[in-house]
Amino acid sequence: MEQIEYILHPDGRIEERVTGMAGGQCTEVTRSIEEALGHTACQQWTSEYFQQAFAQQPLHHTFEAN
Repeated sequence: MEQIEYILHPDGRIEERVTGMAGGQCTEVTRSIEEALGHTACQQWTSEYFQQAFAQQPLHHTFEAN
């Protein structure tokens, strides 16, 4: 399940956690929010970021008669 969580810290920092998205999909989804929030102080990539996003494509088989 795809999820974006925001944690507001007492010192004013806003922490963004994205789970359930493989590859760079997370950066595309959160780009406009991050731009609205301002300067990004730190980014830490999770293992999900380094996974390839799986694109579901129909499976086609072609058979030849003998």
